[in-house]
Amino acid sequence: MTASPSAVPLQLARGYRLEEVQLIPSTSDACVARAHAGAEDGLAILALAQSAARGSRGRSWSAPLGNLYLSVLLRPRNAAEAGGAGQWALLAGLAFVEALAAFDTEPDLLTVKWPNDVLRDGAKLGGVLVDAGMSPDGLDWLVIGVGGNLAVAPVVAGRRTAALRSRTDAPPTPRDVAAIFIARIDHWRGLLAQTGFGPIRAAWLERAHPIGTPITVRDARGDSMAEGLFAGLSETGELLLSMGATIRAISTGDVLLGQGG
Repeated sequence: MTASPSAVPLQLARGYRLEEVQLIPSTSDACVARAHAGAEDGLAILALAQSAARGSRGRSWSAPLGNLYLSVLLRPRNAAEAGGAGQWALLAGLAFVEALAAFDTEPDLLTVKWPNDVLRDGAKLGGVLVDAGMSPDGLDWLVIGVGGNLAVAPVVAGRRTAALRSRTDAPPTPRDVAAIFIARIDHWRGLLAQTGFGPIRAAWLERAHPIGTPITVRDARGDSMAEGLFAGLSETGELLLSMGATIRAISTGDVLLGQGG
């Protein structure tokens, strides 16, 4: 881990602290290691670049300079926060799209796609990765990692990518996006404790593609599992897929917008 030059401290939501580095293999791997070492809730690690970035399902992900590489360690504070990691992926995706929208010229083009993608006009702009640790009593810690194309859209074979279109002459700094993301995480986890997952589910659906959108769900190998129409989310965050007369709840998989693709 290579330390970053000193900078003016960010104003973060209460209880969070940010460590900034220039180069690191993976911010999420670093946070996971710190979680095992007993680090407290609210630790965030922000890197200018990563040498071994990873996406969901162990995929590698390009990490050019100027983009966002951030991971946050959370420890459940109550029973509501000790729910499944799948709900946290949706909460984090919602917080992430809100943080990005604060800087984009056309925020309505930013959408979420189940379970962990942020799109701009249908092309991938960023994603969420959730690592979780369990104890005999249940969920012990979560590491929420986010990566976003603030300045550069890397070329990924077989996938459309996009970068943020800034409201100013220069893209936002990763530090500025990180501060808003952490604030939105704090907002939504507070609401989760007060009212449960329902408001998060509703807000996520407002940011998603419309009900009735044709989708294909694939497994980790890329094989097609099911095709149908997007029917929303279950009360616990599962994808609901309309398949003729039946509604199927799916807890894991990759979603492609459009059928047969």
